[in-house]
Amino acid sequence: MQRHALRASRHLATLIGVSPPMVAIRNEIDKVADSPASVLITGPSGSGKDVAAQLLHQKSRRAGAPYIALNCAAVAADLLESEMFGHEAGAFTGATRARTGRFEAAHTGTLFLDEVGDMPLAMQAKLLRALETRVVERVGGMIPITVEVRLISATSVDLLAAIDRGLFRSDLLYRLDVIRIEMPPLADRPQDIPLLVEHFCLTAGAPPIRFEKAAMALLMDHPWAGNVRELKNFVERTRAHHPGEVITRDALPRLLRPTGASVVGGSVVGGSATRVTETMNDVLGGTLPPMTLPQLDPGHGVDLRQLIADLEQAYIRAALSACGGTIAGSARLLGLQRTTLIEKMRRLHITPSA
Repeated sequence: MQRHALRASRHLATLIGVSPPMVAIRNEIDKVADSPASVLITGPSGSGKDVAAQLLHQKSRRAGAPYIALNCAAVAADLLESEMFGHEAGAFTGATRARTGRFEAAHTGTLFLDEVGDMPLAMQAKLLRALETRVVERVGGMIPITVEVRLISATSVDLLAAIDRGLFRSDLLYRLDVIRIEMPPLADRPQDIPLLVEHFCLTAGAPPIRFEKAAMALLMDHPWAGNVRELKNFVERTRAHHPGEVITRDALPRLLRPTGASVVGGSVVGGSATRVTETMNDVLGGTLPPMTLPQLDPGHGVDLRQLIADLEQAYIRAALSACGGTIAGSARLLGLQRTTLIEKMRRLHITPSA
């Protein structure tokens, strides 16, 4: 669950890059920062959508007011309404005292809804009503509360495709998508990678590291399926293994995550199931079961449900490890909807840090 308030700061959020897409995004933010219109930020997981949202707030007239963020994919469906609108004491089991919701907390400021594409349909209807009326009611309450917020939402889901599948409301999309900012994948802007690496090296603190020219060229050719987040994690990992050193090209294969399996349209491609297992085993040091069928004996049965549960758990943990604990990236690697993955993790008692 994610929640934080961002007050006025001397340090602006940083969208680093000299590539045409990043220059265009910074220019667009400068133009629309003061508009009260809703903004929808799209792009793959790890591409910096949250940073763009913070910069929009910091460059607006609302910069001195609260900035409240909520990750819709990280909150259980039955708790999302309370998180969004608050609740009164006694509204449900465990509600021992009243609680302010995110809309109220963001009054006069900015509310950032991350992964809005994962919001359940019932909650979408309630969000739409709040945006239309600018009034919310706490769960278990009857008093309307007027709120004035600038809404920024973000998604790595294709919302038009979600509408076609009956998973997202078209009328809500029209409310959210007044102004759109599209964050590009890191692979589409390789000229920004040296600047990002330099930034992460400087902000990581001592001892500093640097990359030789040949190593940097290899980094610029790497696909970076996890985008800027993956690059940042790579720099931190490299610094941990080689503090204060000059990183050569020969050192990179041991530091870069394997990319033998890629994901297109929610399905794993570029290799068989065995190859996917091998790729994840490279990450985890060989902890996944082999993709082979057991030999069945008519006299000895198997517990198929337990076998399937064990296999699901192993692959979910491997995907979370490979994707730095991110739900969105893990779901794509496994060919699942985010909501499906979240439900499986809940059933198998798996946390993102597991």
